[in-house]
This record gives sequence, C-alpha cells and structure tokens, in this order.
Amino acid sequence: MRATSPRRPLTALAAALVTFLGLLTPTTALARESEPPARAAAAVPTALAASWTPPLSTRGRYIVDADGNRFKLKSGNWHGASGTWNGSGDTADPANHHAGENSGRMPLGLDRAPIGEILAGFAELGVNSVRLPFSDEMIHDTVPVTDAAVAANPQLRGRTPLQVYDAVVAALTDAGFAVILNNHTNTTRWCCGVDGNERWNASQSTAAWETDWLFMVRRYKDNKRVVGADLYNEVRRSIWDDPNWGLGDDHDWFAASQHLGDRILQEANPDLLVIVEGINWTGLPIDGFAHDRPTLEPVQRLSHTLVRSGKLVYSAHFYGYTGPRHSGATGIGETHDPRYSDLNRDELYAELRRQAFYVSSDTGRHYTAPLWISEFGVGGREETNERTRAWFANFTDFLIQTDTDFAYWPLVGWHENRRGNGWALLHWDSAGRRMGLYDGDDWRADAWARLVGTAGRTGYVAPVARWSMLSPDHGDFVQSLRMRARPDWDSGARKAACPDGQRLIGLAHTGNRGLCTDTGAGDLWASSGAYQVVTDERYVPSGGDWASGYTKLQCPAGSFLVGYAVRGAAVSSALCASAGTALGGGGRTVWFDRGDNRPASGAGGDFAYGSYKGQCADGEYAAGIAYTGRFGSSRTPDALYCRSLP
Repeated sequence: MRATSPRRPLTALAAALVTFLGLLTPTTALARESEPPARAAAAVPTALAASWTPPLSTRGRYIVDADGNRFKLKSGNWHGASGTWNGSGDTADPANHHAGENSGRMPLGLDRAPIGEILAGFAELGVNSVRLPFSDEMIHDTVPVTDAAVAANPQLRGRTPLQVYDAVVAALTDAGFAVILNNHTNTTRWCCGVDGNERWNASQSTAAWETDWLFMVRRYKDNKRVVGADLYNEVRRSIWDDPNWGLGDDHDWFAASQHLGDRILQEANPDLLVIVEGINWTGLPIDGFAHDRPTLEPVQRLSHTLVRSGKLVYSAHFYGYTGPRHSGATGIGETHDPRYSDLNRDELYAELRRQAFYVSSDTGRHYTAPLWISEFGVGGREETNERTRAWFANFTDFLIQTDTDFAYWPLVGWHENRRGNGWALLHWDSAGRRMGLYDGDDWRADAWARLVGTAGRTGYVAPVARWSMLSPDHGDFVQSLRMRARPDWDSGARKAACPDGQRLIGLAHTGNRGLCTDTGAGDLWASSGAYQVVTDERYVPSGGDWASGYTKLQCPAGSFLVGYAVRGAAVSSALCASAGTALGGGGRTVWFDRGDNRPASGAGGDFAYGSYKGQCADGEYAAGIAYTGRFGSSRTPDALYCRSLP
C-alpha cells in the first residue's frame, strides 16, 4: 500500500471516484488504442456525471448544459502533455525541466500516483472540469513514453504521448469531468517566453495548426464530455514581431481564431465551445518603449461572430507577478510598471474589469460572452510575501463577486519532504505520498474553499437575445451556414451575412461593419432557405420612395435583410431572406450619413467605433439600404429602411 500524507477526508464524490476508477483496467478506459476514442460503454455513474448533461453552449454571459442549466466551469489545469523541458540540456534530466518536474510528455504525475487517485484528488478539490494542454508536436510524437514515466500506471506502458492523452481524456470524462482541449504550444517544451511558441504559427504554418486542431476535435467527437477547444495559449510578441487584433496579416490573432473556430464548428464538431484567449503581450518590455498586455480589451471594438451562435467563450490569464504593462520578468525584461500584486483592491478590480471582465458584465452587447479565467495561481506553503498573498485573496474574492468561471494553474505537482514547486494544489513525491491543499498547512485553502464553495448563479438560464458583429474588413464574413452552402452570391465583392437565426439590424456609414440580432423575433427565415440578392431598385413600389434622391436596395415583399456586400467602401448588393411568417408593413427611414442614429438603449453596443451608425429599433427589421453616388460620396450606406416586426 502506498503511504500517504495526512489529508482531508474524502468527499462522497471523491470516494466514489476512487471506487470507480480503481476498477479501470487495461481493457477499459485506460487502454485506448490509437483509433479515435469513445466513452467507456459501461461508465459507472457518479454524482458529478449526473449533475450535468453535455454538450455545453452559451446564453449571454453564462455557459449552460444541454438542459439549459448553468454549468460554471470550476476548473483546474492538468499540465505536462505540452511539455516541461526548458529547451536546453538532456531531456531526461529533471534539472532541465520547469521546477525540476519532468512530465515525460504526458499529464504530470502518472509516474507517482494511479490515475484514479489523481482524479479523486480533483473531486476532493471541488473542480468539475479540466483544461488539458497539449502541443502540436505531441500529436505527431511516435516515441513511446518510458516505463519509468508511467510507473504508477503500468497499463500505459509502451504508449505514445497521444495515446496516454487519450487515456487521460477517457478517464476524466468517464468520471464525469468536462474536458477542455488546450493547444498550449507548438513544440513540446515549457511555455511561455521567447521560445518559438509565441504564436499559433511561430514554429509551424497556420494551415498545419488548423489541420492539427481538426484532427484533435474529430478524435474526441464521440465523447460528449469533451466540451471545448481552447485555441491557443498566451499569444505574445516574438523577438521581432507583435501579434495583432484585426489587421488582416499573418500575425492577426482575431482573424486566425475566427477562421479556425468556424472550421471546427462547421467541419468537425458543432457541439464544442470555442474558447479564444486575448493577446498576452505586445511591445518591448523596456522602460520608455511601448509595451502592453492587451488581454481582451480589443474585443469591445472587434468581436467574434461564429457560424454557430452560442458557442463562443472568451478567456484571460492573471498572475500576481505580472501586471497590466508588466511582463512578469525580473532583471532583463523588467520595467517599473506595477505588477497586479502592487495594486490595492480597488485598483486591481478596476484593471480586471477594463482588461477582461467587462465582456461578461456588459450584457446585451455584440461582445457579451462568458469569461473563463483559464489560468491564475500562486505559490503555496513557502510563499510568505504579504502582497502576493493579498493579491490571491483579492483575486479569488473578485471571481466570487463577479461569478466568473475559472481554472487554477496547476492541479498537479511534485514534492519531496513537503517542499517543491508549491504552486500545485496536489503534490506527490517519488514514493507516491500525497501532499494536498487541505492538509492543514496551506494558506490558500480558505480562499480556495470559498471559491469552489460559492455556487453563484445556478439552475435554468432563459435564452437571451443575441447580438453579433459583421466585419468584412479584409474579406468575406459570411456567418450563415445556409449561405456558405450556396454559390457565390456577389463574385468579387466582400460579403457579410448574419448567422442563421439572426437578421441585419444595423450598418455603419463607413468601415463596412454591420450588426445582427434575433431580439424580439427569433428565426424569421423560411424553412426553404429562399433568398434574393438585390442590386437595384426593382422592389421599391410606386409611391414608396423612402430615401428620395438616393439609390435604394430594397428587399422584396415578405423578405428581410440578412447581409450585404461591398466593393472597397461602396455597397454592392443587399442579401434578403424570405420570411417564414407574414412581416409587418409600413416603415421609416433611419438616416446615419451625418451622425449616429441608434436606439437610446444602446442595445448591441457600438459595432463600428469612429464611424456613423444606423440601427433599427429592437422591434423592427431592416428591409432596405440607401446610398448615393453623387459627387463627393463613396456609395457607402446612408440610410436603413426599418419596418415593424409582426
């Protein structure tokens, strides 16, 4: 029997997991071969598994399960499969691995504790979900793991790192945990500096990155408790170049994540949550030079609209030793900017709201989405710095106040004689003795217990109106699956179309941006999917001139606007969908050629910063676009024709 350190008594759930997972054999969940794994056919029900029904989706700021009940991600990171090697020296020497912990290219700890014991520890901590990092290199790594690396799990001997990853996914999901796949790095080494893993395409092409992601998503498609794809970790500056949000080049993280998210939902698995982290760092961390941690600030001006609504989650990371403009370094790369731990409680909360938390607190906006703090953490028993301890208490309090989803970094670590890295919540030594958060000597225990023990919003979450931005800034932005399946409806133009179930409700005078919604009506589109591309005034009835002297692209009777096309800045065509129910008649003209003309409520949010915008009321639909080609104009939208919903 393995000796264990004193620990808090197992909860009923943890005890049940020990019993269940102790029965797993090399012929069940832990013996997956290289083919895509499915859930164990005879998984023993647990309290956790019975508490939620996959798949997951979103309603406004909340993640919900298939029954519409709130599923708050109370998560932890089980790291290791993305690599722990520091990048130099013998990879077999623990001294060349982060904190002296050699994961063996697998989730950490499989050499020291049976997987059932590790998962029982997770249940004891109160987590319901696990962020599971991997690297692109790991996917293609055909070298079997060493016997020593799986000493506590001999059924895994001879497997490749991906096959071990399969086994871990299967064990977690069979036990009822939700699993979020996380592409942490390109190469299997420790993150996150100037290490060749700064961007999704730092050590590989964007095409290879997308191919690897589609492979992983399809691999676990039949396992419905694999619930999310966390697209890339801590996008940041390389030696020479910054990532950006919306410039349209090969460093554009907004465009790359938007494109891959759409591909995952359209080609591989429509059930997954698509999780997009903000930009972690830009600029040179030198006093006097521009540098910043943008995080999710750019989302307010340019947000994602996926081809399937209700699947987007935004993500951010916060550690006390970093700061809004501090890289976290000491020595080289350190500046005189404050770290988060230097801020008092009010200052910290203001920065957190500005950088990330607004996306979930601002309801009814095009950028409103659940926020998942997918990494935060702090040193444990050996951390004595009062500012660091205060930061952790303040940060966990803020997570509780804002009812925000979270994932602690990391869950698993090593110790010897109760000393080691210290950041993990659970540690095992080389003899298999566990050191746990609740052993009585870890100062983090009270804050963590409050965090996981505070339920926040629970139960059924009613559907809410969706608001979506259209941004054909650099190319087509057709978010309608119906229209993606149809021939090119305006060849040579940049086309934009609302996601199925939404209608166009707003346009910008310049900049080509649009706003979609389903507020007040739901899906108006006829089941036939019929549509009409309008390029002239043929559907403007006699005596119905609603914008005298302007060219009007008006939808046929019984149709409504769901999209548009532009050539340069100029309107090229209007896309009109046939309604499945009778639409309201009459109408009004909303001009926006000389200023904003939007509802006083501000519903949907500013979808085109710096440009004049027009928007129909919540109880209306747009039936036409007006523009002029007269001298001095650029054929940009000047007015919308708005009609009442039925």
